[in-house]
Amino acid sequence: MFQDSVSSGGAHAPAASPATRRPAAASPAARAEQPDGAPASRRVLVVEDNPDGLETLVALLSMLGHVVEGAADGREAVERAAGFQPDVVLLDLGLPVMDGFDVARQLRRDPRMAGVFIAALTGWGSEADRQRTAEAGFDAHLTKPVELAALETVLSRTRCRSPG
Repeated sequence: MFQDSVSSGGAHAPAASPATRRPAAASPAARAEQPDGAPASRRVLVVEDNPDGLETLVALLSMLGHVVEGAADGREAVERAAGFQPDVVLLDLGLPVMDGFDVARQLRRDPRMAGVFIAALTGWGSEADRQRTAEAGFDAHLTKPVELAALETVLSRTRCRSPG
């Protein structure tokens, strides 16, 4: 596991609707690594309590070809992760019900989540915040507002956990 800090500045994604989106072709073959170097589709769980932020990220990631689900609080995130089996979790820290640190710890203890890439996506960007995310089991730390390039960089470092 590695802790990666990615600075973000503030690109805005287009407005979106519902918090769950799937591209038309999300077959196992479409999710495999592409021989031509094109990015492969990922299963991404976005956890964000701000409804506009959640919808925007879900829409953006879907437009980039990923299979995306959203959750608005920590408990919902843990429940969705169990059923959805994401490759990547983009996780806000300041969540209702259960904060992002507890969500990350819970996901790390769950054998079904072995290999999931967890990135903090938060407005909290101090060195102490980055240290806390590393200690809680996060693989990366993105600060809001996140730029598209920073998000794509983190996603490019992840892998599909399984073909299905």
